[in-house]
Amino acid sequence: MYSYIVEQEIRKSFDHVNNHRWDEVVNGAVPHVHHRVSGNHALGGERHDKAALRRWFERLGRVLPTLQIKINNVWVKGWPWNTTVFVEWDGTATLLDGDGLYVNRGLHVFTLRWGRVHAIDEFLDSQEAARGLAAQAAAGLKEAAAEPIVS
Repeated sequence: MYSYIVEQEIRKSFDHVNNHRWDEVVNGAVPHVHHRVSGNHALGGERHDKAALRRWFERLGRVLPTLQIKINNVWVKGWPWNTTVFVEWDGTATLLDGDGLYVNRGLHVFTLRWGRVHAIDEFLDSQEAARGLAAQAAAGLKEAAAEPIVS
């Protein structure tokens, strides 16, 4: 039963991302959350607090405004005091150049303690992320070429 509840909450959080409800996403994190995304691009890097995590999600919404993430699988392991959740996903977005489509797939690894997010590690094709962001920047969205948000 616990695993089912956690899975449903994780699925809700991805729905919040797809619909740009950043407050809903960030509210589940502890103040000193650790968020890491692979790659050297505007969405890469590491954050260690909720404020930076919120800024990262806001940037995600601006640089890939049509991003939709489809969950393929969710695995929940552990107990309420120390839970690991693995989420396999596919993400797509229409790029501003009119011809391009951003397609990426990846895995999120969440560390939860008593229902609160302590860490999020995102593993994705960082070359595809950099390519998509470079296309957005070339189409005039300068933030897509910005330095990563880190804290």
